[in-house]
Amino acid sequence: MTAPTSSGPASSDPLSTRPSSSGPPSAPGADALSEGAIGTGDLVFFVVAAAAPLTVMAGVAPVAIGMAGDAAPVGYLLSGLLLVVFAAGFTAMSRFVRNAGAFYAYIGRGLGRATGAGSAYVALFAYNAIEVGLLAAFGWFTESGFEDLTGVRVAWWIWASAGLVAIGVLGYLRVTLSAKILGVALVLEVLVLFVFEAGVLAHGGGPQGLDFGTLSPARLGEPGVGGMFVLTIGAFIGFEATAIYAEEARRPERTVPRATYVAVAFLALFYTFTAWMIINAYGSDEAQAVASGEGGPDMVFAATERFAGAWAADSMHVLIITSAFAATLAFHNGAARYFYALGREGLLPARLGTVSPKTRAPAIAVLTQSAIALAVIVVTMIGGADPYTVTFLWSSGSGILGVIFMQALAALAVYGFFRRDRRGMPSWRVVVAPLLACAGLAVMIVLVCADLDLLTGASSGVNAALIAPLPLLFVVGVGVALRIRRRAPAAYERLTTVDAERA
Repeated sequence: MTAPTSSGPASSDPLSTRPSSSGPPSAPGADALSEGAIGTGDLVFFVVAAAAPLTVMAGVAPVAIGMAGDAAPVGYLLSGLLLVVFAAGFTAMSRFVRNAGAFYAYIGRGLGRATGAGSAYVALFAYNAIEVGLLAAFGWFTESGFEDLTGVRVAWWIWASAGLVAIGVLGYLRVTLSAKILGVALVLEVLVLFVFEAGVLAHGGGPQGLDFGTLSPARLGEPGVGGMFVLTIGAFIGFEATAIYAEEARRPERTVPRATYVAVAFLALFYTFTAWMIINAYGSDEAQAVASGEGGPDMVFAATERFAGAWAADSMHVLIITSAFAATLAFHNGAARYFYALGREGLLPARLGTVSPKTRAPAIAVLTQSAIALAVIVVTMIGGADPYTVTFLWSSGSGILGVIFMQALAALAVYGFFRRDRRGMPSWRVVVAPLLACAGLAVMIVLVCADLDLLTGASSGVNAALIAPLPLLFVVGVGVALRIRRRAPAAYERLTTVDAERA
């Protein structure tokens, strides 16, 4: 495929990233996404909704507390700080590379096109795995919540299928509509958690009062911390989506960095504070026992009812459904844009790289993503597997590991991209921060692989099978890129550079 027309004179260097100085951007081509449709607030909603704060805090945080007890709040804070360091270099590079396949483009520009292609296949797999897992969780939450409210049981796969239809339609329509829906869902789920936190504070905490000792870094020496990091780092997955929407953002040189920092900072502080409130609601001596016992799944709901009232707990049961839906929609949109980017650049069938002339959405990519999600739901249903403990947790394990791997490579790519020319950026941002983030993320990868069973509850053989697609797909992607280089050198030279001239 040919690169879209640039907004100014084309550079003779195919890897040039200098901003064009001539005139306004040209009208988008027939296969271009809707340029200038998304603002900073929209991006923040996409990113934070993808993180699903209510699902993370009510559905996953008790598991982290069960593993590591009082160390959980510090675990969320430390994970957030690591990703802030990562974001320093990530957002610096976003000023020069704008591509709907964000990680793929970043890694390709910093570490070479073949490496970028390998990472693209991994990223596509990871986003798909997370999206289909969230869809199954949405069906599972909805089945339980609807039965509690009405006494009528409707099978989870029916809810998941209905949710998929709604998500597919929203993905096909203009991206701004998805942003509005995500914004409403996000505000409501954050508000109900604020109500819980206000209730705990108003009562001065649980049996032991407010225990500030649980925020001490010394807590990280407690057993189970390694497994906890699988969950705490995974709670931020999706924040990097700010760069995925760079082609559709207004003034992306400002929008993307602002949205990234706002999202990561908010999530880090909100997760840390909420986890601390959960522990205080039960008392630091009892919280871990409750979380690891039979009451663990209902831990946050029970505390909300006690400190804020039954109405708040009932609202939380409903809003966790909308939280899962919003997260699924956000990851569905992200995965579809990876399909679009790779189809546009020849790494997947070219039809994936087209958009709807009416909505400017990647229509074929949306349909493809929807078909994959439907297939997983059907297989789960026919196989009789549990949608939460198998489809959700297993696919989340693969997806989280894949995204962390992409983040580590992207951090290294930032260093590679700026190594010879810092382009006016300070060294702490494009040298020190990326290398520190890469090292920290590499440690996280080791911890995730070593303690994946704590997340999946599966055997070592199953966990190995969940990890195996990541290196295999990376090798396949490298092979595809090298094949393109051998057969079509000009097409290979365009890999990762499409739309970069808009920067």
